[in-house]
Order: sequence, then C-alpha cells, then structure tokens
Amino acid sequence: MLLIDCPHCGPRDETEFRYGGQAGISCPTGDVSDEEWAAYVFMRDNPKGWFRERWFHVHGCRTWFDVERHTVTHEVRKAR
Repeated sequence: MLLIDCPHCGPRDETEFRYGGQAGISCPTGDVSDEEWAAYVFMRDNPKGWFRERWFHVHGCRTWFDVERHTVTHEVRKAR
C-alpha cells in the first residue's frame, strides 16, 4: 500500500488519488516539429530511484500536487 501525504488533507491511501505522470513536463507551444511533439507525448524519464510525479486527489480536496517517490521502494519523501 502506498500512503500519499496530501498537502491539504494529510496522509491518505493511494486509492484516493490518480497518477498524473512525470512532474515538470510542459506542453510545447507554437509550431513544433513531429519529433518535438512525439518527445513530449511519449518520452519520459524512467529512473531507478527518486522521481518527481504529479498526483490528483480525486476523492478529497481535488487538487494537483507534486510528490517525490522512490520507484523501487515506493517511499514518498515530499509532497508540495
């Protein structure tokens, strides 16, 4: 079980949340090449270790926030 510490509601079970992907990814603006668009849509980091992610508290305050989660142990280190 993964316990996520929501910055507004406190620690909650992962079933209350939806995973939003890698944090810090922004949509390219303007006229972009097919390669740039494909990189935005498909290419993500896949580290073994700490990783910054976006989570949405569906069954709570309904806010998005960032979490640092260890991809091997699933330990959550920081939520903001």
